[in-house]
Amino acid sequence: MFPPRANDYLGLRITVMGLGHFGGGIGAVRFLAAQGARVTLTDLKSAAELSESLDQIAGLSLEALRFGEHREEDFTSADLIVASPAIRPDHPCLEAARSCNVPVTTEIGLFWRHCPAKVIGVTGTVGKSTTSALIAHLLQSAGQCVFLGGNIGGSLLDKLPEIGPADWVLLELSSFQLMYLNAERRSPRVAVVTNFHPNHLDWHQSLEEYRHAKQTLLRYQTPQDVAVLPTDTEFVNWPTNGQRVEFGCDVDGPDSVGVTRSGLQLHLGDAIEAVHWEHTRFRLSGFHNRLNEAAAVAAAVAAGVAPQACAEGLRTFRGLPHRLEAVGEVGGVQFYNDSKATTPEAAIAALRAFDRPLIVLAGGSHKGADLSSFAAELAGRAKGIALMGETAPALVQMINATAAEHDAKAEDSAAHSRSGAPPEVHLASDFRDAFSWAVSQAHAGDIILLSPGCASFGWFRDYEDRGCQFRFAVETLRS
Repeated sequence: MFPPRANDYLGLRITVMGLGHFGGGIGAVRFLAAQGARVTLTDLKSAAELSESLDQIAGLSLEALRFGEHREEDFTSADLIVASPAIRPDHPCLEAARSCNVPVTTEIGLFWRHCPAKVIGVTGTVGKSTTSALIAHLLQSAGQCVFLGGNIGGSLLDKLPEIGPADWVLLELSSFQLMYLNAERRSPRVAVVTNFHPNHLDWHQSLEEYRHAKQTLLRYQTPQDVAVLPTDTEFVNWPTNGQRVEFGCDVDGPDSVGVTRSGLQLHLGDAIEAVHWEHTRFRLSGFHNRLNEAAAVAAAVAAGVAPQACAEGLRTFRGLPHRLEAVGEVGGVQFYNDSKATTPEAAIAALRAFDRPLIVLAGGSHKGADLSSFAAELAGRAKGIALMGETAPALVQMINATAAEHDAKAEDSAAHSRSGAPPEVHLASDFRDAFSWAVSQAHAGDIILLSPGCASFGWFRDYEDRGCQFRFAVETLRS
């Protein structure tokens, strides 16, 4: 049973499965406890591992705390389950709950059910966070009230009393969250898909399952809704009843936003408007960010922002940490933190953003993605590569195998910074070793780029920890 109002949880037995470190579980526990629910929190991790998160719910009156295990009776005897989206929906405890007609949702599903505002949802393999933050910035710059949440900005459950029907809520949504939302048949007023590449195949059972999850963002839209999609043929058959708006390079058809050499060309409804910019005036590097800007403008216009107001918003957007973030210059060497590049496609986009000699810190834990294109790009564009983590042995083999072929095919000698010489490759023993080696290879005018193309787990807690360690290393070098 789902209460029709947010204040109707009094006395209900609710099991929160997975506290985690990223705010969703914490937000759910706080919200439900404040409504008087009888909350049981269960997590496979120990209390010591969750100490920072537990500090944030200290003092709340909870029915039970379970660590190191999940008990089936906590699921079958509950009135509602709020699961971490990192846990697959077919987990045996969740299946047991459903067999007893106990509804299962997530923190996002809980929020959406009680949210009075219009929702903009953003998903995609890469570019979600930058595009989400940029859309929110464009709306705020135009004077609209917007709340940013989902995978970015933390839980919005505690903001429900502040959110009204005239506001916008912007949710960055992962495939994990969307798998749960599919069961609740939820799609947003404005849906934005940045791109689609194979990812998380260590979690999803197939590429088709991953695609089906992403398509949830569109599946339950109505004709009054808007779907902002890339022009790629991949998206032709993605299901939506909403109005399609396409974005991409040199797109000039109806209902589209095209990226041109001079700016954006908007064909929306009966209006044709150009939003021009000088690329050097913007803080975001790389062509992939031009596409993110096009998607963001399409979404903002769908939400009522005038195109020229979008142009002004683009000029004032500062970007996000860990996403091609310029973190300093030492001895004429520039350092960029792109730790959020956890997929090969994201790292490839970062490599293509620069036309100066690159020394790259790459590699990490494996998510099942094909790394061959990333290895080829490293071989063709980097003069030095420090390889890290689980994927390092495979990457070094692929780099060595493709370096000569890449040399023969390189067309852009300016971008091909190694001038025909094979890259120096170093298998790092730890992050300090990787960073020190990269610095030893660099000269004035070079760029040292952290763009791993892989997940962070193993050497780091998460991508933020990896990026912060890179920042700290640069600061230490500077001092």
